[in-house]
Amino acid sequence: MMTRRLTTFVTVIALIFFWSIPVRANQTNNVLQVQYTYQGKTHIVQGIKTATGYQFNANAEKILTLATLNWPPYIGEGLCNKGWVFQFTVALLTSRGYQVNIQFFPWARSVKLVEQGKIDILFPEYFIESSAPSDVIANKKRRELLVLSNKFPGGEIALLKRKGYQFELKEDLSNLKGRLIGVVRGYQNTPEFDAMMDAKLFDVIKAVDELQLMKLLAAKRVDFIIGDPKVFNYSVNYSNLSNANKQALLGVAEQVQPALKYNHLYFAISNQYSPWRPLLDDINLALIEFQQSGETQRLINTGSGCTFDF
Repeated sequence: MMTRRLTTFVTVIALIFFWSIPVRANQTNNVLQVQYTYQGKTHIVQGIKTATGYQFNANAEKILTLATLNWPPYIGEGLCNKGWVFQFTVALLTSRGYQVNIQFFPWARSVKLVEQGKIDILFPEYFIESSAPSDVIANKKRRELLVLSNKFPGGEIALLKRKGYQFELKEDLSNLKGRLIGVVRGYQNTPEFDAMMDAKLFDVIKAVDELQLMKLLAAKRVDFIIGDPKVFNYSVNYSNLSNANKQALLGVAEQVQPALKYNHLYFAISNQYSPWRPLLDDINLALIEFQQSGETQRLINTGSGCTFDF
């Protein structure tokens, strides 16, 4: 009986140890691969980590550089296989014969680099209203600098508040006036929210990412924060905080109902990329083909390709 109990104990400890190991499917050291099905055939694209980012389909003559951010669960360097949006993007562009070079930056810097034409594509971007001003180029609208692709699936955008903070959001958002709201620098949110922000109908504190926003909310430095609830959850869980601090942050916040909007995602191409029209056509055609074949949903369903998820 003692031997059986000891064996059971050792097995449990071994399972706990196994579960604690980060899963890195299809990813070994600096070598990565993306697998997808296109026109009825399975393709495996090999990639490598470079000094500046990640490169796939290195022998292709058509070369693209893309700027993105750490935005789990959609995309992130700390995610197994870098997240489904990363894989989706590599699959889309390599299916059309492009070399793909993806670089990670804070979002505001990604926006700046693409709006200046120093990098070709910004992703994943929310829809950009024609009236949205550029924070990078004076007296320019963002849509004068960027060309949007067709949409692909995204997620909700919502306000978060501290638990116990009594608030019922009006449909026209009018009771946000005079409040203090945390936003991520450079993010589009919703047209209505952004128009109120641009008109300075409420005050904002700008943060570098969602984790910083969660800390601002917990510290009572803002009344609300705005973003994708799934991203807030992942930003905390994938952080370097202790488990106790993670639970404390997650325990403070709750979503204001209803969500403000479901936001689709887009690729934003710099209009300084000289053949941007053929590139836009290639991306839009690939988006249609992946959607119709079910490959888009398959990549979303498999997520990062890891066994365990938050």
